[in-house]
Amino acid sequence: VQLVESGGDLVQTGGSLRLSCAASGITFDRYGIGWYRQIPGKEREGLAMIDTSSGTTYYADSVKGRFTISADAAKNTLDLEMRNLRPEDSALYRCAADCRGRPQYYNRNYYYTGGCDYWGQGTQVTVSS
Repeated sequence: VQLVESGGDLVQTGGSLRLSCAASGITFDRYGIGWYRQIPGKEREGLAMIDTSSGTTYYADSVKGRFTISADAAKNTLDLEMRNLRPEDSALYRCAADCRGRPQYYNRNYYYTGGCDYWGQGTQVTVSS
């Protein structure tokens, strides 16, 4: 199983980016999938999730209205459209698959109650002020 993220870049405040996660050895229709981000010295944040059983999406408070998660079952890709980027969005963005349980709201973010079995290495997003 391999998850490979792409699309990270250096952008200015207010800019947009589209991240993509390509999966091999796994399909996204089995369990939950999502995007997380990691800032050094801080806890990993669960940003956007898709409950594949229902198609329901979940967004952290910090990105709701600015980020959109989408999955393409035919291409086996998971995208994250990011708009109106802010300096505090700068982080390593990672996709996750085979996420068990259901997304649970905690500390203004969402996390799968059963955790995720597979993770990508991440793609860096840097937003300059």
